[in-house]
Amino acid sequence: MKTICFYFEIHQMFHLKRYRFFDINYDHYYFDDYANESIIEDVVGRSYQPAVDALMEMISKSEGQFKFALGISGVALEMFEMHAPDFIEQLKRLADTGCVEFVAQPYSYGLSSVYDEEGFVSEVKRQSKKIKQLFGKTPTVFANTNMIYSDEIGSMVAEMGYKGVLTEGAKHVLGWKSSHYLYNSSCNPNLSILFRDFKLSDDISLRFSNPDWNEYPLFADRYIGWIDALPQEEQIVNIFMDLSALGVAQPLSSNILEFMKALPACAKEKGITFSTPTEIIKKLKPVSSIDIPYPISWCDEERDLSSWNGNVLQREALDKLYSIAERVHMCSNKLVLQTWDYLQSSDNFHMMSTKNTGVGLDRGIFDSPYDAFTNYMNIIADFISRVNAFYPEGVDNEELNSMTQTIRNQNAEIERLTNELADAQKKLKKLESAAAKADKAAKTAEKKKKAQKTEE
Repeated sequence: MKTICFYFEIHQMFHLKRYRFFDINYDHYYFDDYANESIIEDVVGRSYQPAVDALMEMISKSEGQFKFALGISGVALEMFEMHAPDFIEQLKRLADTGCVEFVAQPYSYGLSSVYDEEGFVSEVKRQSKKIKQLFGKTPTVFANTNMIYSDEIGSMVAEMGYKGVLTEGAKHVLGWKSSHYLYNSSCNPNLSILFRDFKLSDDISLRFSNPDWNEYPLFADRYIGWIDALPQEEQIVNIFMDLSALGVAQPLSSNILEFMKALPACAKEKGITFSTPTEIIKKLKPVSSIDIPYPISWCDEERDLSSWNGNVLQREALDKLYSIAERVHMCSNKLVLQTWDYLQSSDNFHMMSTKNTGVGLDRGIFDSPYDAFTNYMNIIADFISRVNAFYPEGVDNEELNSMTQTIRNQNAEIERLTNELADAQKKLKKLESAAAKADKAAKTAEKKKKAQKTEE
């Protein structure tokens, strides 16, 4: 029996403001609050809220048979908490249906999986913890920033205890193999891999409203018919996309939500079900192992990292950012750590791309990739000076780490001794209280004896 696995990605970056060379060392705030608020209100109203309403309706009308997975970056959750708290409540109601699986991913939606292993592990754990706090769900499956994956990343994911990973069904990786099977990592056999069917996914997320597309207009029964026509042994169809495709990339006027709402009924007629990634991993056995020695992604024709590190500008910005990763990890200043999350967002580097993909790239306030690069490097220069203010630049990272660890050990020892002192003080108070009670009881008994002698 065929099953469809839908996965929707939610991410919103903290947009940078115009930051000039002369702002360095004077202005330590880098973000455009007005743009962040207006953009998030727009995308929530135009896409996220109506899309989640439609998904809730699909769950309700199918009596829980429609299921899907959802990934939300930590910085997006922070953005919603600041500017769209009602959407957080809507997501909580969605979680209460029991028909959505929340997926783990890097908190910043950055490239730490490639450039900063320690930071990557920390980010994934923080994002999973936030998902648990907000929605009461603990992720067991992982989806990286922009579906980036390699054997090395898989090893880190498996080491953290995740059972599966979602990634792109890139042709140069699968070759003649189909994305419609469950695979596992050749380096970590216990880690299952679900590959995105990029054609069926892009038919909805990229082509649905394009009148020049030879399949336009697309209806739900025809779309399900394509899936039903696949070879019988191909049991899994993984359809992964940004949730913003429903309302932004494909405007609501295109009837994209009506198309989505019709899918469960059409699938039921063909005997096709819907499953979450974990359900698939539990039900099916991988058909073979896959080697992915170099990182892949779901972006552009190459399906690699060139959208974020494909030119000199991007590589210089990434090198500068991650050159201070070790020092940031030692830092305990909350504002520095929060800024670090926001500056890592992969969108910052995508805006510096010089690739001609044929698809429009929104650079926000920046006129060109060089403009985005210059602005980002000005910010990084100031941020590095702030980090170095905590830790002298003349001290190397190894010595600094040793000093920091010594301070942490001392703080831990002080905390332990403080707790022991507090426990000893509690015990002393109890002993003093017991002694006082015993003394009072002795005096009372003595008084009674004297009173008895007097009566005699």
